[in-house]
Amino acid sequence: MAHWLLKTEPSDYSFQDLVREKRVAWSGVSNAAALKHMRSMQKGDEVLIYHTGDERAVVGLATLAKGPYVPAGEQNEKLVVVDVAAGKALPRPVGLGEIKADARFKEWALVKIGRLSVVPTTAEQFAAVLELSGK
Repeated sequence: MAHWLLKTEPSDYSFQDLVREKRVAWSGVSNAAALKHMRSMQKGDEVLIYHTGDERAVVGLATLAKGPYVPAGEQNEKLVVVDVAAGKALPRPVGLGEIKADARFKEWALVKIGRLSVVPTTAEQFAAVLELSGK
């Protein structure tokens, strides 16, 4: 099982929207590196949901419900989506400033490649975020 962080702008689609819908096709990713990561995802992978914009914090958990697929009507086979199932909100959001201040995250792509919307995450980084959140 792998771990990931998915970014979303909460004014467009928030973690609360995911919780309400329970499961969603995670779409709208067009960056080549992010799409490469999406094509590596597998059902059962654990996901951190990160709010961008003014919030800039990891706010919740999710699980990959379905691995990468090309949505109906899409002509470009590289533009895949994955299905994400909502998990629980973190007890406390973990802000980007807090993450950047913690040496455990110095090599994390969230810190090093800030614009990447699909971020590979090690098991150690995943656990460290949960620890910081109070989970």
